[in-house]
Amino acid sequence: MSRVGKYPIKVPAGVTVTVNGKDVEVKGTKGTMQYRVPECINVSLEDSSLSVQPVSKTKEHGVLWGTARARLNNMIVGVSEGFTKNLELVGVGYKAQVQGKDLKLSLGFSHDVFFPIPEGIKIACASQTEVEIHGMDKKVVGQVASEIRSKRPPEPYKGKGVKYKNEHIFRKEGKKK
Repeated sequence: MSRVGKYPIKVPAGVTVTVNGKDVEVKGTKGTMQYRVPECINVSLEDSSLSVQPVSKTKEHGVLWGTARARLNNMIVGVSEGFTKNLELVGVGYKAQVQGKDLKLSLGFSHDVFFPIPEGIKIACASQTEVEIHGMDKKVVGQVASEIRSKRPPEPYKGKGVKYKNEHIFRKEGKKK
């Protein structure tokens, strides 16, 4: 059975959780998120903790049990604190800047790459080579970071490209004579 699903979720102060049958709504300082729990999962709210239980002990229900608990926990963390991904641009002349509703990337191509910033996501550039992606939905923040990274993934010889801040690039030795 699920090791993740059996732990209750603590609801911090300032976050309101509403359980209406299979629909769960979470409100916090960053915004509001909704999730429809699968039919085989029961959600109950007691005092300041949210507990998730499967209807039966089958393998399929155990998988959905852990997933539902993780999604609810990510919603609570998202509306109270939010999620952040940091990217680094490595290479001569590689830079990023926010222009209106677009992220302008100079990645060594003959043209600049413009990435439209989706709704609910905030992108900030602390310096020309650092990009911070903020949002309350963990899935969307990770997807945006992945899409920006895919514009020029890091290459293994010199390490040039867009990489995550804490990512280690396995470096290859070049050709030998």
